Amino acid sequence: MAETKKTAVKAAEKKAAAKPAKKAEGYTPRLQQKYKDTVVAELVKEFGYTTPMMAPRLEKIVINMGVGDATQNSKALDDAVNDLTILAGQKPVITKAKKSIATFKLREGQAIGCKVTLRGARMYEFLDKLVSIALPRVRDFRGISKNAFDGHGNYTLGVKEQLIFPEIDYDKVGKVRGMDIVVVTTARSDKEAYALLDKLGMPFRK
Repeated sequence: MAETKKTAVKAAEKKAAAKPAKKAEGYTPRLQQKYKDTVVAELVKEFGYTTPMMAPRLEKIVINMGVGDATQNSKALDDAVNDLTILAGQKPVITKAKKSIATFKLREGQAIGCKVTLRGARMYEFLDKLVSIALPRVRDFRGISKNAFDGHGNYTLGVKEQLIFPEIDYDKVGKVRGMDIVVVTTARSDKEAYALLDKLGMPFRK
């Protein structure tokens, strides 16, 4: 009886992780509130903006997971989609090859990965989870590089395995997969983008 109850609880937890409960009306993620309460004022002071509206802000976060073995194993893509759905909180879209590459037995239009674009509350929640929980779980973690900005105020971070996210069940992972996380900001320069992300808690290497 106790075992049955335990199984039911685990099933409920998995369902909740895959499909987050609706947020209470008026809910504001912790990191978003921090941006409004302190980060904007600090950016205005640091860069001398004439109005708070000029302060850079997060626009979106794009998570891309490549699945090279999807060409040989269609289940691999399903597993990747499931993992990305769980850790992002919304269903990703399938990415397809733009051209054929005979060397890799790749055909144009063939599914080769998945990606998800986060905005608003989900974007702030994901970033909070990334910097507070996931990255510190990376083995021998000493901070992320300051040199991954693209010159236009956007930052790309490569993660080697999805297992650093607490929602992912190690025992149910068919294959360890990496992903690229692109943080898109409204900053006009990398210096402003760095200041924004640093104040939001991104653990840059000192």
